[in-house]
Amino acid sequence: VDPLFGGTSNLNRIVYRAAEGEEVVIKGSEVIKGWEKVNKGVWKVTLDNSMFANYNPYREIIAADWFLDLGRDHHTGEVYLNGKSFYEIDSLENKLNKLKEDIYKDLSRWQRVQVARHPRRPYTLDYVNRIMENFVEIHGDRNFKDDQAVVCGFATLNGVKVTVIGQQKGHDAAENIRRNFGMMHPEGYRKALRTMKLAEKFQLPVLIFIDTPGAYPGIGAEERGQAEAIARNIKEMARLKTPIIITIIGEGASGGALGIGVGDVILMMQNSWYSVISPEGCAAILWRDRAYAPQSADALRVTAEDLLELNVIDKIIPEPPGGAHSNPDKSAEIVKNAILEELEKYTQIPVPQLVEQRIQKYREMGVYSQQG
Repeated sequence: VDPLFGGTSNLNRIVYRAAEGEEVVIKGSEVIKGWEKVNKGVWKVTLDNSMFANYNPYREIIAADWFLDLGRDHHTGEVYLNGKSFYEIDSLENKLNKLKEDIYKDLSRWQRVQVARHPRRPYTLDYVNRIMENFVEIHGDRNFKDDQAVVCGFATLNGVKVTVIGQQKGHDAAENIRRNFGMMHPEGYRKALRTMKLAEKFQLPVLIFIDTPGAYPGIGAEERGQAEAIARNIKEMARLKTPIIITIIGEGASGGALGIGVGDVILMMQNSWYSVISPEGCAAILWRDRAYAPQSADALRVTAEDLLELNVIDKIIPEPPGGAHSNPDKSAEIVKNAILEELEKYTQIPVPQLVEQRIQKYREMGVYSQQG
């Protein structure tokens, strides 16, 4: 039964659409149960169906939703939304975004560490699924087993064939256990190296996404050569004959990150962190108390701004107001543009020059003095 002309229905998703430049005031808050913004000037509103008998608005049906054009006089009576026009709400949303931007701009180092660990923050596959096409994952290190803490495969990015390697956390408890919280085993580093060697053979650029609390420190991992696997990757990546673009999207802890973290350019998201040890681990060693983690974060200088100043990274990727988790689609778009810019630059460099630049880049890192 059509709810707009009497009767009842379980259809209660209504979109109020205003003509461009017109201010729409909706009155009668008892009719509206809730609302959310669809895009500029378009709002999805949940209404009380029992109130529709009093209204006879102009309507058109699109995809089983009701669209009411309140920019024209096609309804009888007025309906208020707490006395606020939708353009006033738009203005308040802009103020909210500005406030978020100001707050996130001045976060402490420890607060940025916490943002990087937000459970809704996008992970490697979230970016791959949003910005790439034709992704084909490969599995196993051809030696022991498949490590699901790291995702490897091939894809296209804006029509360019690329190799993808990225540490993957889980979005829920079950997936986190399966992914080992993004902590790679030796077989994970060997799987990544196998993928890089394939990329080198077929002259494909390598895109790497880093997001890990560290390499897995278990007994089995140590028995299978965790340190050797990381060291070998660092050596082989330094001389790999194809471009390597690194993007730190969350946590970048210790050798767990460095084991797939040697590249021609290192991009780092605004609210990510990168360090030789986690702040909690540092606090446990120096103060024997993890409560000193905020002080450790300050001492370690873990943020993107710190590392850009130290020339450890090359560029900071900005995030939407409220962090990457607040708008994953927008974050993916920003990351995609940043990667494409570097991809265009480094695929033009001859391979011998590329490898020499990469080695020289790491030789120049750090500050030292010579005496005697």
